[in-house]
Amino acid sequence: MESTDEKFLQAILEAPSPTGCEEPVAALVRERLGGAATTVETDVMGSVHATLEGDPARPSCMLSVHMDEIGLMVTYISDEGFLSFAAVGGVDAAVLPGMRVDVHATGGVLRGVVGRKPIHLIEADDRKSITPLSKLVIDLGMPGDAVREAVRVGDVMTFGVGFERFGQGMAVSRAFDDKCGVFIACRVLERLAASGKPHGTFTVAATVQEEIGTRGAITSAYGIAPQVALAFDVTHATDYPGIDKSRYGDIRCGGGPVIARGPNINPHVFERLVAAAEAEGVAYQLEAEPSVTGTDARSIQVSRGGIATGLVSVPLRYMHTPTEVVALDDVEGAVALLTRFVEDLDEATTFIPGL
Repeated sequence: MESTDEKFLQAILEAPSPTGCEEPVAALVRERLGGAATTVETDVMGSVHATLEGDPARPSCMLSVHMDEIGLMVTYISDEGFLSFAAVGGVDAAVLPGMRVDVHATGGVLRGVVGRKPIHLIEADDRKSITPLSKLVIDLGMPGDAVREAVRVGDVMTFGVGFERFGQGMAVSRAFDDKCGVFIACRVLERLAASGKPHGTFTVAATVQEEIGTRGAITSAYGIAPQVALAFDVTHATDYPGIDKSRYGDIRCGGGPVIARGPNINPHVFERLVAAAEAEGVAYQLEAEPSVTGTDARSIQVSRGGIATGLVSVPLRYMHTPTEVVALDDVEGAVALLTRFVEDLDEATTFIPGL
């Protein structure tokens, strides 16, 4: 990965974007794609649509990636200045005690810590259970009157950690779900723009509010109305201790991007994704999805009269924690796979199952 690309990846990962507050990442996407896309628009939901016009005889394609990350929201400020909070998206209470967080207040970012009674003061029976969010507080280290001046109910918080390389070809950060997808989508559009190869009209839909019900994907799919769409997200790596592969599949970091298969996926789109990976020499993995998926694909497929939909993912360890882990080679492989898929769509392409 080139250093300029890595800096962009770090920038979008560390830009705060809890669900409903995606504007900082949206601004980075608009800035990055402003010179490559034919048009860049932002809808009333906050989703960014960057379109590269192409051959109208070829199928139009949308690549959907979500900009939002999980986080926390202030629900109450005590007289002493401690913050009570609720989860924004699927936050695991078990990982919070001892965490540092950033409170995104109107006047700027404030550092806080998640406080809990020390183990010495917790009753023996209570030590065996996870402390619920309702029993945790955020400590800003400030007097109560100063906190009430700086912070309002409804302010959001993110985990106070960022991007770092570690090990051999691995990276760790909060919010790889799904801001690595945002990075990949931007790279795909740039490659298509620079290649000079024929392709249909291609739109990157950087969507909002996926973590609370794929809400941005619902409106983006309806508004763009592509002939074929790909959702890109992360999926659970199962290559570390304690994961039942017979139940969750054998998905490995470093094994390549993951192509989903199941009723949420158009069978022609699935086969074309596999063919694109093999044509590009990209290692890939398969994942069974026997029902609707927990991704933008679930909403895109049933938009309007139905949209031929596929799902590609990057394997991710420790999802929805402050230490999400990916293999950077999988990210690069996804860029190559998705670019080739779009390039291979031609006038004869059909997505009707059985035809």
